[in-house]
Amino acid sequence: MTTPISIVPTCDSDPKSSGEKSSKEGVREVDPVSASDSASSRFDAASEAVPLSEADDNEYPEGGVRAWLVVFGCWLALFAALGIMNILATFQTYVSSNQLASYDPGTIGWIFSVYTFVSFFLGIYIGPLFDKYGPRYLIMSGTACLAVSLMLLSISYEYWHFLLAFGILSGLASSLLFTPSIAAVGHFFRARRGFATGIASTAGSVGGIIFPLMLQRQFSSVGWAWGIRILAFLCFAVTIVANFLIRSRLPPAPNASVHPDVLIFKNKAFALTTIAVFMLEFALFIPLTYLSSYVLSKGFSHAFSFDIITILNTGSVFGRVLPGYWADRIGPFNVNMISAFITVIACFGVWLPVGHTKAGIIVFALVFGFTSGCNISMVPVAIGRLCRTQHYGRYYATCYTIVSVAVLIGIPIAGKVVESNKGEYWGLIVLTGVCYVASVVAFLMAKVSVVGWKFWAVF
Repeated sequence: MTTPISIVPTCDSDPKSSGEKSSKEGVREVDPVSASDSASSRFDAASEAVPLSEADDNEYPEGGVRAWLVVFGCWLALFAALGIMNILATFQTYVSSNQLASYDPGTIGWIFSVYTFVSFFLGIYIGPLFDKYGPRYLIMSGTACLAVSLMLLSISYEYWHFLLAFGILSGLASSLLFTPSIAAVGHFFRARRGFATGIASTAGSVGGIIFPLMLQRQFSSVGWAWGIRILAFLCFAVTIVANFLIRSRLPPAPNASVHPDVLIFKNKAFALTTIAVFMLEFALFIPLTYLSSYVLSKGFSHAFSFDIITILNTGSVFGRVLPGYWADRIGPFNVNMISAFITVIACFGVWLPVGHTKAGIIVFALVFGFTSGCNISMVPVAIGRLCRTQHYGRYYATCYTIVSVAVLIGIPIAGKVVESNKGEYWGLIVLTGVCYVASVVAFLMAKVSVVGWKFWAVF
């Protein structure tokens, strides 16, 4: 049985104020682990094993050849995994008009909701497995799964083919690649973790720019089957290289388990953060999946329905780098709240009133691409602020086990909303905006549970 231990402040903590320190800008900066411990009365013994002072705060490389090679390896893995996740709208639009033209949007949406559900839900074991064994065999398995799944997708023509090949197998591959890649970056960076994670996460946006343009040309020249196979060859090549670059640095946690830990939810800040991420991910994948079909419904060309996803992911590139830089200065929770609030404005101030115009939908795609890219890259950093690095995989997995339910139901619910409104998308837009409002509120409450009503606190 693990004995509860007190948490020792970090070396740069102010001894006069547990959990707080003064930043260079004069803002009160919060040590998230010790502060959230105070907010929750105490950390659960099962989730904390070593004092913070022994968690090698001062030994993080924060750079160097080895650290940046890990970031590059993560970039390559995410280029494939998140690149595919960022073009769900491209797949949805194509199969809706071709192989699955006889199915309604809500039914087709289940394919992509199962994909996102499996991608996040399987983190329930993949995260703890990373904590216990490291990333090597997980990345290797993800590489093989992705190649096989895309090859099977290339010969799919029935609904159940797509559900199995893409929904389940590609979802498994995504989880095997994404979770250990992001966690490995956290082993080499602490003070600059937001920036390093943001750099790595740009890969998904770059993939989201390249893949639609590539597939649009391939579908028209060589057809669906060879278009998907070419995508498979490209993804296999980059993930093979990632296998040689991604490494962990810290030893396994002393009492690491391959099982998730629901007792982590005793931490109020973590529970509220999970609610915030739940609402965020519920909403985030709705535009990512339906934006192309929305464009078609407004009378734009099929070519523009591909282009709009490229435009969205162009915004996402900047949304993954710039907020990462600021997250290291004002805190990942603050950055997530700001970006989610901007998304609310984009939904109700741009998409809803003027999204039917070409200029309006381009502006929305750029803004949403920026903010969604920020949230995708900064949510893992925010979760990392609530735990020690050696327990990150378990915290991340436990959070996304719950969040996976949101991505499972969000896409088909949005499809049914469109269907119930006779093909009109205003209900889908309102649903997206309202969920983002709820996410902002939950992020704020999570921050308040740690630092109190100190709006300018770095957290």
